[in-house]
This record gives sequence, structure tokens and C-alpha cells, in this order.
Amino acid sequence: MLFPIEMTSRIAGYVMKKKMSRAKKYPMVLMLEPLHACNLTCTGCGRIREYESTIKQKLSIQECLDAVDECGSPVVSICGGEPMIYPGIGELVAKILERKKVVYLCTNGMFIRKKIADFKPSNRFFFNVHLDGMRKSHDIAVERDGVFDLAIDGIKVAKEAGFLVCTNTTVFSETSMAELDELFAYLTGLEVDGFMLSPGYDYDAVKVKEIFLTRDSIKEKFRAAEAMFRKYKFNTSPIYLEFLQGKRELECTAWATPTRNIKGWKGPCYLITDEHHATFDDLLTKTPWEKYGPGKDPRCEHCMMHVGFETTAAVGVSTKLGDTFKMIKWQFT
Repeated sequence: MLFPIEMTSRIAGYVMKKKMSRAKKYPMVLMLEPLHACNLTCTGCGRIREYESTIKQKLSIQECLDAVDECGSPVVSICGGEPMIYPGIGELVAKILERKKVVYLCTNGMFIRKKIADFKPSNRFFFNVHLDGMRKSHDIAVERDGVFDLAIDGIKVAKEAGFLVCTNTTVFSETSMAELDELFAYLTGLEVDGFMLSPGYDYDAVKVKEIFLTRDSIKEKFRAAEAMFRKYKFNTSPIYLEFLQGKRELECTAWATPTRNIKGWKGPCYLITDEHHATFDDLLTKTPWEKYGPGKDPRCEHCMMHVGFETTAAVGVSTKLGDTFKMIKWQFT
């Protein structure tokens, strides 16, 4: 199976319960940002630039847990910034797991060896290590030599200690899909448990615009890599991959992946900031969702990122006949 059975059953049960209650909008993944500070200055990162004025601030562990409880999503993605430099990160993960959530700890991997003792393996916990290519390409993307090697060392340490590990890769205009094929083959040899893949987004805060893809160029890149998607264990769903290849359209469901950070609930989405809401309910009910998305807001025109579209099929939007079978086959491949 692609995911542990307990993890799959909890998420499926949550979705079924929401559908039976006829809920119109509900969260699937909480993007929890305890801090925005980072030890790297990755070229394509909007967070360290957008929140420059509050870069030294952080949420308390209790504020993080309150956000988890308030949102109620079955999955929590702890991101940032670099969450491994957050004080008490091990305690935070443990307390979220106590709430029976699935946790993805998104990290550059550089501190896994140093902090591995702060965590305990669980079939609901992944180290999600960011890698944008092989050694040379990745180190250029993160603007520091040696990061790739430290990340790979962290992956090896985590696997040896019995942890689930996946990787997250952002595709930019200069990304070689052939090199990513090489990367995933290498990581498969390290017994990495799955791979996530998403095109980069043109953040207002990032001034190097030439690195980002248009919607047409995203489809072109991902169509050219179709054979690669059949070779490796992708955590990225087949429905979302079809969307990236231009084989189908999906409606943006950014409300399903809310973001909580030091300023509040980020609205409307992980990528665009028009307002920070005091509560999750305010984000959900006071955001004019109908005004966002391709063809509605120019900032959304070229966005095909997972935080807007990966959960669409899961929450029953833009579904087609046969999608359920595709998802079941994917899970058991």
C-alpha cells in the first residue's frame, strides 16, 4: 500500500463523515507555520520575504495546538520557515499525534540527524524533506553548497531509525524532468516512502520572476514526464497529475488547505495574502471564495499548486466517473 492503513482509514472516515453531513466546505490539510525563520534563503521561497518584518516571531506550542483543534483537519503539515529550528518541535509533533492526526513535518533535512531523538516513529508521521534536484541543482536553488548532502544524510538517519520519509519537489522553469527522474531513482534506492511534486508559484514577494512557469509551460513539462510517473511511488494523486498534464480541469479548493501562522489564519490561501483572520471560521465564512481562481483573479491565473488543487477530488469537487477507482488503485499500487 502507498499509505499505512490507519492513516488511510482515518482520512477516508473523516471525508465520509463530512459528506454525510452535507458540509459544503471543510478542511483536509492544515498548513501550520509555527515560525517563518529559516537557516536558508531559497530563491523561490516567498515566506522569508513576505514575513520579513515578523521573521523573529513564533507561535507558542499551545497556539499551534489550538489551531489544530480549531481547524479539525485530519492532516497537519508543519511548515515555515524551517520548523526543525522551532523550540519544542518534538513536543509539538507528539501532541498533534496524540490528537490522532496525520503529520507531515516539512523540512530542508539539515537538522534531522541532530534532532532525531526528539521524535518517535509513527505510521501517521512523515519527515517531508524538500529536494529540488540532484546535488548541484538543489544547492543552487537553496543558495548554499552542501545542503543536498546534509538532506540525504538526514533521510538515511530517519530511515535507519524506522521513520516514514517522503520528499517534496518544486518544479521551476529551469527544472530538468530527466534530472528529477534521476533523483527519484536515487531516493527509491534509499527506500524513501513517496514523492510529492508541484509546480512553483509566482509569489509577489519573490522578485526573480523568470524562475516560474505559466500554466501552459506547466502542462508541457508534466506531459513530457508522463513515463516517470509510472516508475516511482508518488504521493501526488493521479487526479492531480492529470490536471498538471492538462488532461483535465480541476476547481481550486484552497479552503481545504487553510494556513495558520503568527499573524492569524491567512486568507484567501497559502499563496495569496489579502487578509489574516482571527479565527478559522472567519476565514471560511468571510472569504469571498467566488472571486478567486483562474479567470477570476489575475494572481491565480498560472497557479496549479497542490495547496489549491490536490484536495479537490478528495472533497468531491470536479470528480469524474472512474476517479474513485483510480484513487483506490493508486493507494494499493
